[in-house]
Amino acid sequence: MSDLLIISGAPSHSAPTGVVVSHVAEVLRAAGHHVTLLDVRALPTLSLLTEDLRDPEIAAAVSAVLSADGVVVASPVYRAAYSGLVKALLDLLPKKALRGRAVLPLATGGSQGFLVAMDYALHPLLAAKGADQVVRGEFVLDQNVGSASAVLDAAAERLMLALTPRLRKVS
Repeated sequence: MSDLLIISGAPSHSAPTGVVVSHVAEVLRAAGHHVTLLDVRALPTLSLLTEDLRDPEIAAAVSAVLSADGVVVASPVYRAAYSGLVKALLDLLPKKALRGRAVLPLATGGSQGFLVAMDYALHPLLAAKGADQVVRGEFVLDQNVGSASAVLDAAAERLMLALTPRLRKVS
């Protein structure tokens, strides 16, 4: 099928964003896609923040984005802003790095008011990196993560549908 990359800004696997990432990865793998998880918190912080593209882990992370057919960007939302580590990673990408790739934004947060981060922060960042196939993402309240399976399944399905035209062009 296709190679998908999930960029996770979750502070831990058990945090709400980590749970969302695990669920979406499982759905995508069950559908036959090759899924790679990129935990931004595991990258060398100094190299990430100083944009050291010579660092092998940073170079591999950028390469993973550039070689993926589709990208899921998952971030917790703090005070109506996505994770700074996610932004630091996306800032390392070339200007049109996401062009032609299906992109699914996912976010979690403690208040419905943080939903604005999707439209007014995350989407513009993705657009700045050339994302021209952004599928409708999902914002899940932290308290609803355990019961969000249907919503997340639908988001994964939207991503897979967006991959179809790209896969036809490659074949």
